[in-house]
Amino acid sequence: MQFNMKEWVQSLPKSGKPMPLLSFPSAQLLGATVYQFTHSAELQAEGIVRVAERTNAAAAVCMMDLSVEAEAFGCTVKAEENEVPTITGILISDEDEANALAVPEIGEGCGRTGLYLDAARMAKSRIADRPTLAGIIGPFSLAGRLMDVSEALVNCIADEDFVHVALKKTTAFLKEYAKAYKAAGVDGIVMAEPLAGLLSPALEAEFSAPYVKEIIDAVQDDHFAVIYHNCGPNTPLMTESLYQNGAAAYHFGDAVSLKEILEKMPGDRPVCGNISPSNDFLNGTPEKMTEDVNALCSECKAHPNFVLSSGCDIPPASPWENIDAFFAAAETCLEK
Repeated sequence: MQFNMKEWVQSLPKSGKPMPLLSFPSAQLLGATVYQFTHSAELQAEGIVRVAERTNAAAAVCMMDLSVEAEAFGCTVKAEENEVPTITGILISDEDEANALAVPEIGEGCGRTGLYLDAARMAKSRIADRPTLAGIIGPFSLAGRLMDVSEALVNCIADEDFVHVALKKTTAFLKEYAKAYKAAGVDGIVMAEPLAGLLSPALEAEFSAPYVKEIIDAVQDDHFAVIYHNCGPNTPLMTESLYQNGAAAYHFGDAVSLKEILEKMPGDRPVCGNISPSNDFLNGTPEKMTEDVNALCSECKAHPNFVLSSGCDIPPASPWENIDAFFAAAETCLEK
């Protein structure tokens, strides 16, 4: 089923349904390891379907594995049995290396991009009652993985040309990757740009915003939505810039007050968040989850564009008792 995503986004806050970034814990439902999950399109699709069957989430959210795109460029991935894959080492260290960097093709033969596209396509074909959203990294966050996160932050001041060259490469790649997801039939993407949330507002406006907008402008239409995610602590200082990137909806982490974000963001687009992935989903209890969901709803429900969600991707080992408690509390508090 194809959704009118413009209408779906507009109706999301009134739907009474939360939209957590829930993918990796589905491995538990299949008795699979995280490594198996990140290397099998079939397992991923089955996991996404299982989550849709078990919960009333507003959307089915596919894997948020931020190592995939950097691996496609040639970065080394550290993949452990039950941990989300991470990037190690440095791929480019100066402007010359950035200029020489080839923009990878998408799909088979390009790391695991083909696998993730197949997983999203298969999940979409089996889920008809809600949109299916794929996950991709943002352009500055990807550049940070290519040159090292700390170096990327420093280079925004010390070597601006190097960063811009890298961003042109990452943006070109991510536009094609987003287009590939669109061609696969999914209803949209969640773009994670957390590294930009560590920049100053002026640096975010230079080194992230225009590149994010370029990707959004290339793919977003009435039937394909881009949801922008940033869990960085500086996001309350850059809401004007974030709004202008044109995303259909916004998603924020638990490092900030969602109430403050809602007060600063215009009310015409959904703002989602921000129950703590670590404190509540992974290390909390059902009782704590219920308490924190109720508190957040009480604090934010006066804003008609508020959408209850997790603050970020929910960790793989999060107990399903806590996840179930999130949905139970959401059903109660969103109806009040």
